[in-house]
Amino acid sequence: MIKALLTDIEGTITRISFVKEVLFPYATAQLPTFVKANQQQTVVAEQIDAVKVLIDQPNANIDTVINTLLEWISADKKIPPLKQLQGLIWQTGYENGDFTGHIYPDAYQFLQAQQQAGQQLYVYSSGSVKAQHLIFQHSDFGDIRPLFTNYFDTKVGAKQEASAYKNIIAKLPFAANEVLFLSDVAAELDAAKAAGLKTLHLIRDGQANSTEHNYINDFSQFTAEHLA
Repeated sequence: MIKALLTDIEGTITRISFVKEVLFPYATAQLPTFVKANQQQTVVAEQIDAVKVLIDQPNANIDTVINTLLEWISADKKIPPLKQLQGLIWQTGYENGDFTGHIYPDAYQFLQAQQQAGQQLYVYSSGSVKAQHLIFQHSDFGDIRPLFTNYFDTKVGAKQEASAYKNIIAKLPFAANEVLFLSDVAAELDAAKAAGLKTLHLIRDGQANSTEHNYINDFSQFTAEHLA
């Protein structure tokens, strides 16, 4: 029997377009001003230094760092210092009420029901843990962070590598076959399955439905059989 759920965010419990049409453009627009204004703050300075290391330019000026970050955003790179800075910028946006975190209504109802039924809920996303907290703290349904037991990002490994899921399982009080991983990306599900997890494919918003995994189109289709 399934004892815990591990869920992706983008495309699974929140609309893909929220990230691509709201969060990314906001971070791109705000990043130059934010980095220049906050470059002396420790957390921002650490990310700037990390960028310099990654591009092998220890003496790079702030404009070079900013241009590198903007190039990474354009290329949809999932690089830690970029993710950390995006999270800080999004925090400002959330706190200013510039937007709220989109959550599918059926996903919210599902997560609530599963937690109330005694399932442990975990999150694994390519977005930083900080960014995960922000979307849930400032969601369309208010602060829903108490639904989740713990959060994981790519510090445990890449989402399309089985080793990442093994690293997550090592941190949980459950065997791999007692955890159900929810995602909209087949390659992530393949990696999770290779690590021994159960899988469920969310195929939303007209996405192609060719998959080797059990799938649903929204959480109203979720049944007890998916927990067997």
